[in-house]
Amino acid sequence: MRSGKLCMIGIGVFFLLMGSFGNVMAGINPGGFSITPFIGGISWDSDWELDDEVTYGLAAGYDFTKNWGIEGMFNYLSTTDSRDDGDVDAYIYHIDALYHFLPDQKWVPYVAAGFGGISLDREERTSKSWAAANVGGGLKYFITEAVALRGDVRYLLSFDETRNNFLYTLGLSFLFGGRKAEPMAAAPRDSDGDGVPDDMDKCPGTPFGVKVDGSGCPLDSDRDGVPDYLDRCPGTPAGVKVDSSGCPLDSDRDGVPDYLDRCPGTPAGVKVNGSGCPLDSDGDGVPDYLDRCPGTPQGAKVDGNGCPLMLKEAVSIELKIQFDTNSAEIKPVYDELIRRVANFMREYPNTEAVIEGHTDSRGADAYNLDLSRRRAESVKNYLVAKFGVSPGRLAAVGYGESKPIADNDTKEGRQKNRRVVAVISAVKEKMEKK
Repeated sequence: MRSGKLCMIGIGVFFLLMGSFGNVMAGINPGGFSITPFIGGISWDSDWELDDEVTYGLAAGYDFTKNWGIEGMFNYLSTTDSRDDGDVDAYIYHIDALYHFLPDQKWVPYVAAGFGGISLDREERTSKSWAAANVGGGLKYFITEAVALRGDVRYLLSFDETRNNFLYTLGLSFLFGGRKAEPMAAAPRDSDGDGVPDDMDKCPGTPFGVKVDGSGCPLDSDRDGVPDYLDRCPGTPAGVKVDSSGCPLDSDRDGVPDYLDRCPGTPAGVKVNGSGCPLDSDGDGVPDYLDRCPGTPQGAKVDGNGCPLMLKEAVSIELKIQFDTNSAEIKPVYDELIRRVANFMREYPNTEAVIEGHTDSRGADAYNLDLSRRRAESVKNYLVAKFGVSPGRLAAVGYGESKPIADNDTKEGRQKNRRVVAVISAVKEKMEKK
């Protein structure tokens, strides 16, 4: 416990002294020597059953270069064997290689490794020694160029009987001899720190960290006049006009730069394609934002609003059915004709039909008038009942024998006059093609 307290006091003194000196450079010089008296403590492996005590010692070193050196160290301590309270003199000795980091700075950390031995001289017992390797490191703080405070920690591994021990010391190093580095010539002044001296810098005041060319000016890789560190659009093609951010101009703000925009002047907010032209989804030549009839079929002619131009065409279908003498019954042969009439009226829902019934000249006028009406009603009912035509779109009229179309004096003529006729007309619109 005494060694631990002593080490803590020593570390406190170490850091207090470090804060009391000014900015001193290290005195590690190639070919230089050092002598370091030190004090510290050791933590023994528990298998050795030795009390931890204060250790004293001396180190002597030689620096081959600013980084590499060699050093011999010797420690002595007097301790007690916990088994019989017998006195034990302990000696630790080793030769180490040292590597210094930041050898020209005030603070110089280092690592060390070496080989040596541990000897124990026990009272009234035979002395014994073990080979031991060590590895560790430390920190040197230069008070002057020739004097440095030094803290060191080592792990000691003994052989034959493997033991793990820890050694920690605080010392004062005295350095002498060696070749000091020649003083460096003052570097040319570089006010903005861009690596180009002020007397050659054509762009003084460059912000810190900005890459510059040989003249000290910020790089402008795409040569658009905006330096790379400010350029939000690197790689702009040569000759393209840019704004202050280095981005190509986009006068109509449609997202397509002017040098690629095939439709400049697009109104604000209008969606455009990759060429900067307003979208025309149906390809009718009228852009979507002006198109009042989106989805126009391909190939249709349109007006200025994008609506198809329509052509009107008159269409009609004729119903002509003949009857047997004194009969209003529709023959099956006319079913397909009546179906076509019904389909026509479905296709053109605004159409209406007047179904006209007729007879030949045989029979009384009143009878023939009633027979012609029944023939017309028979066709009307057929359209309604079988094909679903609305009765409100149909009118049945009987004309009797008053409107013959053939000579009633012949059999063939009378057959033609026993008829029902209707002509249904409509106007059909269709798109005009390009």
